[in-house]
Amino acid sequence: MRFLSWLLQKLTFAVLLAGLGLTAFGLWVFLRDNLDFDLRRSELVRALTGESRRIDAAMADVEARMTAMRTEYAALEERAKQAARVAHEVESQSGGLSRLTGDGAQLRENDERLARLRQMESDAKTRLTELHEQLTRAQWEKDGLGIAQGRMKAQLKQAEEQKSRILHYAREAWDKYGWHVLVLVGLYFLGPPLGRVGLYYGFAPFVSRRSPVVIGAAATAQPEVTVSRASVDVALHPGDTLWVREKFLQASDEGLTKRTRLLLDWRMPFASIAAGLTELIEMRNGAAAAEYRATFSSQENAQTEVAVIALPAGSSMVVRPSFLAGLIGEGGRRVAVRRHWRLLTMQSWVTGQFRYFEFVGPCRLLIAGSRGVRAEVLAPRGGNPTPARRTNQDSTIGFTPGLAYRPVRAETLWTYVRGQNPLFDDLFAGTGVFLCQEVSAPGDAAQSRKFWAGLWSGLLRIFGL
Repeated sequence: MRFLSWLLQKLTFAVLLAGLGLTAFGLWVFLRDNLDFDLRRSELVRALTGESRRIDAAMADVEARMTAMRTEYAALEERAKQAARVAHEVESQSGGLSRLTGDGAQLRENDERLARLRQMESDAKTRLTELHEQLTRAQWEKDGLGIAQGRMKAQLKQAEEQKSRILHYAREAWDKYGWHVLVLVGLYFLGPPLGRVGLYYGFAPFVSRRSPVVIGAAATAQPEVTVSRASVDVALHPGDTLWVREKFLQASDEGLTKRTRLLLDWRMPFASIAAGLTELIEMRNGAAAAEYRATFSSQENAQTEVAVIALPAGSSMVVRPSFLAGLIGEGGRRVAVRRHWRLLTMQSWVTGQFRYFEFVGPCRLLIAGSRGVRAEVLAPRGGNPTPARRTNQDSTIGFTPGLAYRPVRAETLWTYVRGQNPLFDDLFAGTGVFLCQEVSAPGDAAQSRKFWAGLWSGLLRIFGL
Protein backbone atom coordinates (compact mmCIF):
# COMPACT_ATOMS: atom_id res chain seq x y z
CA MET A 1 0.00 0.00 0.00
CA ARG A 2 2.87 2.39 0.74
CA PHE A 3 4.40 1.63 -2.64
CA LEU A 4 1.06 2.17 -4.42
CA SER A 5 0.55 5.41 -2.51
CA TRP A 6 4.05 6.57 -3.46
CA LEU A 7 3.48 5.59 -7.10
CA LEU A 8 0.13 7.41 -7.18
CA GLN A 9 1.74 10.54 -5.78
CA LYS A 10 4.52 10.32 -8.36
CA LEU A 11 2.10 9.85 -11.24
CA THR A 12 -0.14 12.66 -10.02
CA PHE A 13 2.77 15.05 -9.77
CA ALA A 14 4.07 13.91 -13.17
CA VAL A 15 0.70 14.72 -14.75
CA LEU A 16 0.67 18.11 -13.03
CA LEU A 17 4.24 18.73 -14.17
CA ALA A 18 3.36 17.84 -17.76
CA GLY A 19 0.27 20.06 -17.61
CA LEU A 20 2.22 22.99 -16.20
CA GLY A 21 4.93 22.48 -18.83
CA LEU A 22 2.44 22.48 -21.69
CA THR A 23 0.69 25.51 -20.20
CA ALA A 24 3.97 27.40 -19.93
CA PHE A 25 5.05 26.52 -23.47
CA GLY A 26 1.55 27.26 -24.78
CA LEU A 27 1.69 30.70 -23.17
CA TRP A 28 5.11 31.21 -24.72
CA VAL A 29 3.74 30.32 -28.18
CA PHE A 30 0.77 32.65 -27.61
CA LEU A 31 2.98 35.57 -26.59
CA ARG A 32 5.20 35.07 -29.63
CA ASP A 33 2.20 34.82 -31.98
CA ASN A 34 1.46 38.33 -33.20
CA LEU A 35 -1.34 37.32 -35.60
CA ASP A 36 -5.02 37.29 -34.83
CA PHE A 37 -6.20 33.74 -34.10
CA ASP A 38 -9.19 33.84 -36.51
CA LEU A 39 -7.12 35.47 -39.28
CA ARG A 40 -4.38 32.91 -38.86
CA ARG A 41 -6.95 30.11 -38.88
CA SER A 42 -8.51 31.43 -42.10
CA GLU A 43 -5.11 31.72 -43.76
CA LEU A 44 -4.24 28.21 -42.65
CA VAL A 45 -7.51 26.84 -44.07
CA ARG A 46 -6.90 28.71 -47.33
CA ALA A 47 -3.34 27.42 -47.60
CA LEU A 48 -4.39 23.87 -46.80
CA THR A 49 -7.25 24.07 -49.31
CA GLY A 50 -4.87 25.26 -52.04
CA GLU A 51 -2.39 22.52 -51.23
CA SER A 52 -5.19 19.96 -51.25
CA ARG A 53 -6.32 21.13 -54.69
CA ARG A 54 -2.76 20.94 -55.97
CA ILE A 55 -2.50 17.37 -54.73
CA ASP A 56 -5.87 16.54 -56.35
CA ALA A 57 -4.65 17.97 -59.69
CA ALA A 58 -1.41 16.01 -59.43
CA MET A 59 -3.42 12.90 -58.62
CA ALA A 60 -5.67 13.44 -61.69
CA ASP A 61 -2.61 13.94 -63.90
CA VAL A 62 -1.02 10.73 -62.62
CA GLU A 63 -4.24 8.79 -63.21
CA ALA A 64 -4.52 10.18 -66.77
CA ARG A 65 -0.92 9.20 -67.53
CA MET A 66 -1.46 5.77 -66.05
CA THR A 67 -4.62 5.30 -68.19
CA ALA A 68 -2.70 6.28 -71.36
CA MET A 69 0.16 3.96 -70.46
CA ARG A 70 -2.20 1.06 -69.79
CA THR A 71 -3.88 1.63 -73.21
CA GLU A 72 -0.51 1.74 -74.94
CA TYR A 73 0.63 -1.31 -72.97
CA ALA A 74 -2.39 -3.34 -74.14
CA ALA A 75 -1.86 -2.28 -77.80
CA LEU A 76 1.85 -3.11 -77.72
CA GLU A 77 1.16 -6.43 -76.08
CA GLU A 78 -1.32 -7.30 -78.85
CA ARG A 79 1.15 -6.11 -81.54
CA ALA A 80 3.92 -8.26 -80.10
CA LYS A 81 1.64 -11.32 -80.07
CA GLN A 82 0.49 -10.70 -83.64
CA ALA A 83 4.08 -10.17 -84.90
CA ALA A 84 5.14 -13.40 -83.20
CA ARG A 85 2.22 -15.31 -84.77
CA VAL A 86 2.87 -13.98 -88.30
CA ALA A 87 6.61 -14.58 -87.93
CA HIS A 88 5.87 -18.15 -86.99
CA GLU A 89 3.73 -18.60 -90.15
CA VAL A 90 6.39 -17.01 -92.40
CA GLU A 91 9.09 -19.12 -90.82
CA SER A 92 7.06 -22.31 -91.43
CA GLN A 93 6.62 -21.33 -95.15
CA SER A 94 10.37 -20.85 -95.63
CA GLY A 95 11.64 -23.83 -93.76
CA GLY A 96 12.25 -27.52 -94.60
CA LEU A 97 11.87 -28.55 -98.29
CA SER A 98 10.54 -25.12 -99.21
CA ARG A 99 14.04 -23.78 -98.64
CA LEU A 100 15.36 -26.25 -101.33
CA THR A 101 12.54 -26.27 -103.88
CA GLY A 102 11.03 -22.83 -103.47
CA ASP A 103 11.56 -19.73 -105.56
CA GLY A 104 14.73 -17.88 -104.50
CA ALA A 105 13.15 -14.41 -104.78
CA GLN A 106 10.19 -15.50 -102.66
CA LEU A 107 12.51 -16.96 -100.07
CA ARG A 108 14.51 -13.73 -99.84
CA GLU A 109 11.28 -11.74 -99.50
CA ASN A 110 10.10 -14.09 -96.74
CA ASP A 111 13.45 -13.72 -94.90
CA GLU A 112 13.24 -9.93 -95.06
CA ARG A 113 9.65 -10.01 -93.81
CA LEU A 114 10.60 -12.41 -90.99
CA ALA A 115 13.41 -10.07 -89.90
CA ARG A 116 11.01 -7.11 -89.84
CA LEU A 117 8.48 -9.12 -87.79
CA ARG A 118 11.16 -10.21 -85.30
CA GLN A 119 12.37 -6.61 -84.96
CA MET A 120 8.77 -5.43 -84.46
CA GLU A 121 8.27 -8.04 -81.73
CA SER A 122 11.56 -7.08 -80.03
CA ASP A 123 10.76 -3.35 -80.14
CA ALA A 124 7.30 -4.03 -78.70
CA LYS A 125 8.73 -6.08 -75.83
CA THR A 126 11.36 -3.42 -75.07
CA ARG A 127 8.68 -0.74 -74.95
CA LEU A 128 6.50 -3.00 -72.78
CA THR A 129 9.35 -3.28 -70.28
CA GLU A 130 9.73 0.53 -70.21
CA LEU A 131 5.99 1.00 -69.79
CA HIS A 132 5.93 -1.50 -66.95
CA GLU A 133 8.62 0.45 -65.09
CA GLN A 134 6.84 3.75 -65.77
CA LEU A 135 3.56 2.30 -64.52
CA THR A 136 5.28 1.09 -61.34
CA ARG A 137 6.79 4.53 -60.70
CA ALA A 138 3.47 6.18 -61.48
CA GLN A 139 1.76 3.89 -58.99
CA TRP A 140 4.31 4.84 -56.34
CA GLU A 141 3.71 8.50 -57.12
CA LYS A 142 -0.03 7.93 -56.86
CA ASP A 143 0.33 6.15 -53.51
CA GLY A 144 2.46 9.00 -52.16
CA LEU A 145 -0.04 11.57 -53.36
CA GLY A 146 -2.82 9.51 -51.78
CA ILE A 147 -1.04 9.55 -48.39
CA ALA A 148 -0.36 13.29 -48.69
CA GLN A 149 -3.96 13.86 -49.74
CA GLY A 150 -5.28 11.96 -46.73
CA ARG A 151 -2.98 13.85 -44.36
CA MET A 152 -3.90 17.17 -45.94
CA LYS A 153 -7.63 16.46 -45.67
CA ALA A 154 -7.20 15.53 -42.01
CA GLN A 155 -5.32 18.78 -41.35
CA LEU A 156 -7.92 20.74 -43.28
CA LYS A 157 -10.73 19.13 -41.33
CA GLN A 158 -8.92 19.80 -38.07
CA ALA A 159 -8.28 23.43 -39.03
CA GLU A 160 -11.93 23.94 -40.04
CA GLU A 161 -13.17 22.41 -36.79
CA GLN A 162 -10.63 24.23 -34.61
CA LYS A 163 -12.67 26.73 -32.64
CA SER A 164 -10.83 26.79 -29.29
CA ARG A 165 -7.74 28.89 -28.87
CA ILE A 166 -6.71 26.86 -25.81
CA LEU A 167 -6.69 23.61 -27.75
CA HIS A 168 -4.92 25.30 -30.64
CA TYR A 169 -2.07 26.62 -28.53
CA ALA A 170 -1.90 23.41 -26.50
CA ARG A 171 -1.43 21.45 -29.72
CA GLU A 172 1.10 23.97 -30.97
CA ALA A 173 3.01 23.71 -27.69
CA TRP A 174 2.99 19.92 -27.85
CA ASP A 175 4.14 19.86 -31.48
CA LYS A 176 7.01 22.27 -30.83
CA TYR A 177 8.00 21.57 -27.22
CA GLY A 178 6.46 18.20 -26.36
CA TRP A 179 9.85 16.53 -26.09
CA HIS A 180 10.92 19.15 -23.54
CA VAL A 181 7.96 18.17 -21.36
CA LEU A 182 8.80 14.47 -21.74
CA VAL A 183 12.39 15.19 -20.72
CA LEU A 184 11.19 17.05 -17.62
CA VAL A 185 8.90 14.20 -16.62
CA GLY A 186 11.68 11.70 -17.27
CA LEU A 187 14.09 13.69 -15.12
CA TYR A 188 11.47 13.87 -12.38
CA PHE A 189 11.14 10.08 -12.31
CA LEU A 190 14.70 8.99 -13.11
CA GLY A 191 16.83 12.00 -12.15
CA PRO A 192 16.85 11.56 -8.33
CA PRO A 193 17.49 7.79 -8.35
CA LEU A 194 20.22 8.08 -10.98
CA GLY A 195 21.76 11.00 -9.11
CA ARG A 196 21.75 9.02 -5.86
CA VAL A 197 23.33 6.02 -7.57
CA GLY A 198 26.03 8.28 -9.02
CA LEU A 199 26.73 9.83 -5.62
CA TYR A 200 26.79 6.42 -3.94
CA TYR A 201 29.22 4.78 -6.36
CA GLY A 202 31.20 7.81 -7.49
CA PHE A 203 31.35 10.61 -4.93
CA ALA A 204 30.92 8.72 -1.63
CA PRO A 205 33.92 6.34 -2.05
CA PHE A 206 36.14 9.31 -2.88
CA VAL A 207 35.07 11.15 0.28
CA SER A 208 35.38 8.04 2.45
CA ARG A 209 39.09 7.79 1.59
CA ARG A 210 39.88 11.33 2.77
CA SER A 211 41.75 11.99 6.02
CA PRO A 212 39.55 12.08 9.15
CA VAL A 213 38.91 15.04 11.41
CA VAL A 214 40.77 14.89 14.73
CA ILE A 215 39.86 17.66 17.17
CA GLY A 216 42.64 17.10 19.71
CA ALA A 217 44.80 14.65 21.55
CA ALA A 218 43.32 11.79 23.55
CA ALA A 219 42.34 12.90 27.06
CA THR A 220 43.92 11.40 30.16
CA ALA A 221 40.48 10.81 31.69
CA GLN A 222 37.34 9.52 30.04
CA PRO A 223 33.82 10.87 30.65
CA GLU A 224 31.34 8.96 32.74
CA VAL A 225 27.93 8.44 31.17
CA THR A 226 24.86 7.45 33.14
CA VAL A 227 22.05 5.33 31.79
CA SER A 228 19.51 7.55 30.07
CA ARG A 229 16.01 7.65 31.51
CA ALA A 230 12.78 9.50 30.97
CA SER A 231 13.71 11.51 34.08
CA VAL A 232 17.01 11.87 35.92
CA ASP A 233 17.75 13.21 39.38
CA VAL A 234 20.94 15.28 39.76
CA ALA A 235 22.67 16.46 42.92
CA LEU A 236 23.92 20.03 43.12
CA HIS A 237 26.87 20.26 45.50
CA PRO A 238 27.84 23.46 47.30
CA GLY A 239 28.97 26.05 44.80
CA ASP A 240 27.55 24.19 41.76
CA THR A 241 25.65 26.20 39.16
CA LEU A 242 23.06 24.67 36.83
CA TRP A 243 21.84 26.11 33.55
CA VAL A 244 18.88 24.19 32.09
CA ARG A 245 16.22 24.69 29.46
CA GLU A 246 12.88 25.38 31.06
CA LYS A 247 11.11 22.57 29.19
CA PHE A 248 13.44 20.00 30.82
CA LEU A 249 13.11 21.14 34.44
CA GLN A 250 10.58 18.96 36.24
CA ALA A 251 11.25 19.60 39.93
CA SER A 252 13.90 21.12 42.21
CA ASP A 253 14.59 21.53 45.93
CA GLU A 254 13.70 24.74 47.64
CA GLY A 255 16.80 26.62 48.71
CA LEU A 256 18.47 26.98 45.34
CA THR A 257 19.11 30.48 44.11
CA LYS A 258 17.19 30.84 40.86
CA ARG A 259 17.20 33.41 38.13
CA THR A 260 16.80 33.66 34.34
CA ARG A 261 19.86 33.61 32.15
CA LEU A 262 19.14 35.12 28.74
CA LEU A 263 21.98 33.32 26.88
CA LEU A 264 24.11 30.37 27.86
CA ASP A 265 27.32 32.14 26.90
CA TRP A 266 27.57 35.76 25.82
CA ARG A 267 30.86 34.98 24.08
CA MET A 268 28.95 32.93 21.50
CA PRO A 269 25.54 34.64 21.21
CA PHE A 270 24.66 33.32 17.76
CA ALA A 271 25.45 29.73 18.73
CA SER A 272 23.36 30.04 21.89
CA ILE A 273 20.39 31.47 20.02
CA ALA A 274 20.59 28.99 17.14
CA ALA A 275 20.90 25.99 19.50
CA GLY A 276 17.92 27.14 21.56
CA LEU A 277 20.02 27.82 24.65
CA THR A 278 18.17 31.01 25.52
CA GLU A 279 16.05 32.04 28.50
CA LEU A 280 17.65 29.33 30.60
CA ILE A 281 16.90 28.74 34.23
CA GLU A 282 20.02 29.27 36.33
CA MET A 283 20.07 27.56 39.72
CA ARG A 284 22.99 27.88 42.14
CA ASN A 285 23.67 26.06 45.36
CA GLY A 286 24.96 28.85 47.56
CA ALA A 287 24.89 26.82 50.77
CA ALA A 288 28.13 26.01 52.54
CA ALA A 289 27.44 22.33 53.15
CA ALA A 290 23.92 21.45 52.02
CA GLU A 291 23.25 19.35 48.95
CA TYR A 292 20.20 20.08 46.80
CA ARG A 293 18.68 18.01 44.01
CA ALA A 294 16.83 18.71 40.80
CA THR A 295 14.89 16.38 38.47
CA PHE A 296 14.89 16.69 34.69
CA SER A 297 12.70 15.22 31.97
CA SER A 298 11.26 16.37 28.68
CA GLN A 299 7.94 18.13 29.16
CA GLU A 300 7.17 18.16 25.42
CA ASN A 301 8.21 14.79 23.97
CA ALA A 302 7.61 11.54 25.80
CA GLN A 303 10.15 9.76 23.54
CA THR A 304 13.03 11.94 24.75
CA GLU A 305 15.30 10.62 27.48
CA VAL A 306 18.05 12.38 29.40
CA ALA A 307 21.53 11.18 30.36
CA VAL A 308 24.18 12.85 32.53
CA ILE A 309 27.73 13.10 31.19
CA ALA A 310 30.30 13.73 33.93
CA LEU A 311 33.52 15.24 32.65
CA PRO A 312 36.26 15.09 35.27
CA ALA A 313 39.27 17.37 35.21
CA GLY A 314 41.47 16.53 32.23
CA SER A 315 38.63 15.23 30.07
CA SER A 316 36.44 16.89 27.48
CA MET A 317 33.82 16.03 24.89
CA VAL A 318 32.78 17.49 21.56
CA VAL A 319 28.98 17.91 21.65
CA ARG A 320 26.46 19.54 19.38
CA PRO A 321 24.81 22.16 21.64
CA SER A 322 21.36 21.47 20.17
CA PHE A 323 21.37 18.17 22.15
CA LEU A 324 22.13 19.94 25.42
CA ALA A 325 19.29 20.01 27.92
CA GLY A 326 21.51 21.74 30.45
CA LEU A 327 24.97 21.79 32.03
CA ILE A 328 26.42 22.10 35.49
CA GLY A 329 29.53 24.05 36.42
CA GLU A 330 31.21 22.67 39.55
CA GLY A 331 32.48 24.77 42.40
CA GLY A 332 31.23 28.00 40.91
CA ARG A 333 33.48 27.71 37.86
CA ARG A 334 32.28 28.67 34.42
CA VAL A 335 32.05 25.79 31.97
CA ALA A 336 34.92 26.12 29.51
CA VAL A 337 33.94 25.76 25.85
CA ARG A 338 36.57 25.52 23.15
CA ARG A 339 35.60 26.19 19.54
CA HIS A 340 37.39 24.46 16.69
CA TRP A 341 37.02 25.43 13.04
CA ARG A 342 37.71 22.96 10.22
CA LEU A 343 37.21 24.92 7.00
CA LEU A 344 39.70 23.28 4.66
CA THR A 345 38.86 19.61 5.10
CA MET A 346 36.75 17.55 2.71
CA GLN A 347 34.92 16.00 5.65
CA SER A 348 33.61 19.36 6.82
CA TRP A 349 32.28 20.29 3.37
CA VAL A 350 30.54 16.94 3.03
CA THR A 351 28.92 16.91 6.47
CA GLY A 352 28.32 20.65 6.42
CA GLN A 353 29.85 21.03 9.89
CA PHE A 354 32.73 23.48 10.01
CA ARG A 355 32.80 24.25 13.74
CA TYR A 356 32.98 21.92 16.72
CA PHE A 357 32.25 22.76 20.36
CA GLU A 358 34.43 21.06 22.97
CA PHE A 359 33.14 21.18 26.55
CA VAL A 360 36.02 20.89 29.01
CA GLY A 361 35.77 19.34 32.48
CA PRO A 362 35.24 19.46 35.31
CA CYS A 363 31.54 19.81 34.55
CA ARG A 364 28.42 17.77 33.94
CA LEU A 365 26.32 17.83 30.78
CA LEU A 366 22.64 16.95 30.52
CA ILE A 367 22.15 15.33 27.10
CA ALA A 368 18.69 14.72 25.59
CA GLY A 369 18.20 12.09 22.89
CA SER A 370 15.36 10.34 21.14
CA ARG A 371 14.47 7.12 23.01
CA GLY A 372 17.64 7.55 25.01
CA VAL A 373 21.36 8.29 24.80
CA ARG A 374 23.85 5.48 24.18
CA ALA A 375 27.56 5.69 24.93
CA GLU A 376 29.80 3.69 22.61
CA VAL A 377 33.19 2.98 24.18
CA LEU A 378 36.04 2.28 21.78
CA ALA A 379 38.98 0.47 23.35
CA PRO A 380 41.60 -1.94 22.03
CA ARG A 381 40.46 -5.54 22.18
CA GLY A 382 42.16 -8.80 21.39
CA GLY A 383 42.97 -8.90 17.69
CA ASN A 384 41.62 -5.38 17.16
CA PRO A 385 44.22 -2.82 18.31
CA THR A 386 42.59 0.09 16.41
CA PRO A 387 38.83 -0.22 16.97
CA ALA A 388 36.41 1.63 14.72
CA ARG A 389 32.64 1.85 14.80
CA ARG A 390 30.08 3.53 12.59
CA THR A 391 26.70 5.05 13.44
CA ASN A 392 23.84 6.69 11.61
CA GLN A 393 24.74 10.29 10.89
CA ASP A 394 21.35 11.50 12.11
CA SER A 395 21.91 9.99 15.56
CA THR A 396 25.39 11.34 16.39
CA ILE A 397 25.46 13.61 19.45
CA GLY A 398 29.14 13.99 20.34
CA PHE A 399 32.51 12.31 20.81
CA THR A 400 35.76 12.65 22.72
CA PRO A 401 38.28 14.82 20.84
CA GLY A 402 40.90 12.06 20.52
CA LEU A 403 38.72 10.02 18.16
CA ALA A 404 39.26 10.22 14.40
CA TYR A 405 35.92 11.25 12.90
CA ARG A 406 34.98 11.00 9.25
CA PRO A 407 31.95 10.25 7.10
CA VAL A 408 31.88 6.92 5.26
CA ARG A 409 29.49 5.68 2.61
CA ALA A 410 26.22 4.18 3.82
CA GLU A 411 26.35 0.40 4.03
CA THR A 412 23.59 -0.31 1.48
CA LEU A 413 22.50 1.55 -1.63
CA TRP A 414 18.81 0.68 -1.25
CA THR A 415 18.37 2.36 2.15
CA TYR A 416 19.98 5.52 0.79
CA VAL A 417 17.96 5.57 -2.44
CA ARG A 418 14.72 5.13 -0.47
CA GLY A 419 15.70 7.96 1.89
CA GLN A 420 15.91 5.72 4.95
CA ASN A 421 19.56 6.54 5.56
CA PRO A 422 21.81 9.49 4.65
CA LEU A 423 24.51 9.00 2.04
CA PHE A 424 27.15 8.94 4.78
CA ASP A 425 27.41 7.30 8.17
CA ASP A 426 29.70 8.66 10.88
CA LEU A 427 32.78 6.51 11.55
CA PHE A 428 34.80 6.90 14.74
CA ALA A 429 38.20 5.26 15.11
CA GLY A 430 40.71 5.16 17.95
CA THR A 431 40.28 5.08 21.71
CA GLY A 432 37.51 7.07 23.32
CA VAL A 433 33.73 7.48 23.63
CA PHE A 434 31.07 8.75 21.29
CA LEU A 435 27.42 9.44 22.03
CA CYS A 436 24.42 8.77 19.83
CA GLN A 437 20.66 8.65 20.08
CA GLU A 438 19.02 5.26 20.50
CA VAL A 439 16.71 6.10 17.59
CA SER A 440 17.55 8.42 14.70
CA ALA A 441 14.59 10.71 15.23
CA PRO A 442 13.69 13.26 12.57
CA GLY A 443 15.87 15.98 13.97
CA ASP A 444 18.05 18.57 12.35
CA ALA A 445 20.19 16.10 10.39
CA ALA A 446 17.23 14.13 9.09
CA GLN A 447 15.30 17.23 8.11
CA SER A 448 18.34 18.50 6.24
CA ARG A 449 17.19 16.32 3.37
CA LYS A 450 14.18 18.58 3.03
CA PHE A 451 14.55 21.96 1.43
CA TRP A 452 13.65 24.58 4.03
CA ALA A 453 14.51 22.45 7.04
CA GLY A 454 17.73 21.54 5.27
CA LEU A 455 18.64 25.21 4.87
CA TRP A 456 18.26 25.81 8.60
CA SER A 457 19.97 22.57 9.57
CA GLY A 458 22.85 23.38 7.24
CA LEU A 459 23.39 26.70 9.00
CA LEU A 460 23.33 24.93 12.36
CA ARG A 461 25.86 22.33 11.24
CA ILE A 462 28.17 24.94 9.74
CA PHE A 463 28.47 26.49 13.18
CA GLY A 464 28.71 23.12 14.89
CA LEU A 465 25.29 23.25 16.52
